[in-house]
Amino acid sequence: MPELPEVETVKNGLAPVMQGARFIKVELRRENLRFPFPDRFVERLIGWRVSSLERRAKYLLLHLTSGETLIIHLGMTGRFFIEKQDHDGAPGEFYYTLNNIPAHDHVVFDLDLGGDGFARVTYNDVRRFGFMDLIETDRLKDSSHFAGMGPEPLGNQFSEAALSEALAGRKTPVKQALLDQRIVAGLGNIYVCEALYRAGISPRRKAASVSGKRAARLAPAIRDVLSEAIAAGGSTLRDYAGANGELGYFQHNFSVYDREGQACTTCGSSVQRIIQSGRSTFFCGSCQR
Repeated sequence: MPELPEVETVKNGLAPVMQGARFIKVELRRENLRFPFPDRFVERLIGWRVSSLERRAKYLLLHLTSGETLIIHLGMTGRFFIEKQDHDGAPGEFYYTLNNIPAHDHVVFDLDLGGDGFARVTYNDVRRFGFMDLIETDRLKDSSHFAGMGPEPLGNQFSEAALSEALAGRKTPVKQALLDQRIVAGLGNIYVCEALYRAGISPRRKAASVSGKRAARLAPAIRDVLSEAIAAGGSTLRDYAGANGELGYFQHNFSVYDREGQACTTCGSSVQRIIQSGRSTFFCGSCQR
């Protein structure tokens, strides 16, 4: 599943085309994705502009001039294909260069870019685990999607102190706790493994024990891993690519994730893999305590 850096990369790829654009046609090629589309979905988009794009955790937020926000979750395999055209209809540049299977094109947005012509943005989702919703912008924080969600790890509310407080009293392993979106928003399996490695913290360690010096190492490690992944365009494992068609390259910088049996880049010991809550955890038993 795309994690925070991948969703941020997609947002950054969509923004140059969609920000300020007006919906002139919306085509739904099926009745639902993971969930049914909201009532009057098409009618609530047509004619309105995208005032800004934002990412919250693993969600894309397209704020509309109507006062509503289009919420998009990419699920496991959600992608966007962007085609831009001039006013005269001549083919323009194609931002997304990966092969597309039209049978999995489920939502098509036609956009008026004002003086910059027109664009078509197509949502493609092979497994259909993604979804879209429309909610009044003023109600976003209290919606079922975001109520109780933790701070953004790259935001000002995330700190060593905030992390220590959120983990206090929790008996679950720290790896599992960090995947809880109520603790930190947007973290997923890949970047939790990498952050714990950088901080020298065992994924088996009880969450409550990650305070003081350990939290002081972990909080910046989380920030650094995410920032570097965003700069690299995310990580491409199977289906992910950014909205500009480029694959993510952070996977070439993995220290432990998906490196079972390979040498730790610090001490030379073999990277281990265990299963925690049904997910693979990769770590170095020598470097992480």
